[in-house]
Amino acid sequence: MASEGDARPPAVVGVDGSEGSVAALRWAVRYGAATGTPVRAVLAWHYPTAAALPPVGHAPEAVNKEVEDHEAAILREAIAKVAADAPGADIHGEVRYGHPVEVLIEESGHADVLVVGRRGHEGFLAKHLGSVSLHCVNAAQCPVVVVHTHAES
Repeated sequence: MASEGDARPPAVVGVDGSEGSVAALRWAVRYGAATGTPVRAVLAWHYPTAAALPPVGHAPEAVNKEVEDHEAAILREAIAKVAADAPGADIHGEVRYGHPVEVLIEESGHADVLVVGRRGHEGFLAKHLGSVSLHCVNAAQCPVVVVHTHAES
């Protein structure tokens, strides 16, 4: 029997409910099945701000709970889409507060691989990589896989 210290680090996947993130999750589940790696789907959210850092403690608890419940539903739906095609897959999800780049880079420090989708909605460089995937490729502490969907080709 393996001890917890012997457990394989997870494949961490950034999920936001978009087609690209579901494709990334699907890729990670196939990788996990082939390598025996558990999959950790992470949805990071924060309130928008003009000053870069996500604001902390600036909303009533009831508002935070409502938003987090909504984000958790998005994550559950993404996992359900992928799990339907991969019965028995070892997928765990977590909703975290923070900027997606910061959360995913932190998660990469404990990951076998970081998997992100390519959204490409912002600016010239983002036509090839989305801003989150670009930051993750440059700063992650583990290998990074950027999954392109056929619609993005």
